[in-house]
Amino acid sequence: MSLATNEPGVSARLDIDLGAVAANWRQLDAMHPGETAGVVKADAYGLGAVPVAQALAAAGCGIFFAAHLAEAVALRAALPQARIAVLNGVFGHDAAVFRAHGLIPVLSTLAEIAQWRAQARAAGRVLPCFLHLETGMNRLALPVADCAVLAADPTLLEGLRVDVVMTHLLAAEVPEDANNARQLALFSTLLRSFPGVKTSLANSSGMFLGAAFHTDLARPGAALYGLNPTPGAPNPMRPVVTLRAPILQIREVGPGESVGYNGVWRAARNSRIATVGVGYADGYHRSLTNSATACFDDTPVPLVGRVSMDLSTFDVTDTQARPGDWLTLLGPRHDADALAAQAQTNGYEILTSLGQRYQRRYFGA
Repeated sequence: MSLATNEPGVSARLDIDLGAVAANWRQLDAMHPGETAGVVKADAYGLGAVPVAQALAAAGCGIFFAAHLAEAVALRAALPQARIAVLNGVFGHDAAVFRAHGLIPVLSTLAEIAQWRAQARAAGRVLPCFLHLETGMNRLALPVADCAVLAADPTLLEGLRVDVVMTHLLAAEVPEDANNARQLALFSTLLRSFPGVKTSLANSSGMFLGAAFHTDLARPGAALYGLNPTPGAPNPMRPVVTLRAPILQIREVGPGESVGYNGVWRAARNSRIATVGVGYADGYHRSLTNSATACFDDTPVPLVGRVSMDLSTFDVTDTQARPGDWLTLLGPRHDADALAAQAQTNGYEILTSLGQRYQRRYFGA
């Protein structure tokens, strides 16, 4: 397949379908009775937080989640009216930055709560926050004992408006995992200490666990970007990402000859080996060595030899590919979940690893 580039020197092109992102959000929002957020942490899973968030806002999304404060500050400049929550919370001098930019911290320790209360006193007004409760993940969240402390002394939250109480599912992509029911039951118990406060439980996969997991606010991330929230079943989401690279060179390799570092692949026949300018510096993982698949038109072509920093090699013997033609490394026929299985990781890591050397094109918004 021959495709013209839009700028000289392009080694690969990453197409991001913002229309598909928006459609995925609308689909998820339609199946959830409460509000549906957009999780745009890690630069919207590697796809570009600002263009993605703007597309989601245009589709009707009114609340966004970042992981770090710097992510949220950058997002605020693009979305001056949106509610933006920061999952990793507030620490020390950062509290004033939260207030200055109108950001909502997700608080997970009593010390953070005290810091945010101090900021509310300094501001002379009530400040919003989310509370993150521990139900089994054992990362950032208020332990059960600290929830009891808050319940026993409501003055610890004076000056704060708790907009949402949330927790995070640890195995939502496995519906039969007993942790799902266990976390739901504990979360329901802990909520008795926060009567009348809105709740948030489901991530992308959690939204497919049934009505019991539907709350006031869902927090989909991966599904927005086309990753399958229901592993083992057909993907209900629209594909978002296509990664293509032009063939730089085709070498004729005879039987017994090796390709790439350390000679970990040898030709069993006369072969045509195409080299493309994508490697592990571009997020095309070294672990894909001898295991990945790309496509030439509709024909799968295997990656052969080691993935190197800037280059990867594919066996195009059974195609009519020529230098200048394009291979599709990620696309509807071979998506991030499929590539992740070959790399022995998950689709999240594939997307968030996408490098900055690609020509990025946004369309469909």
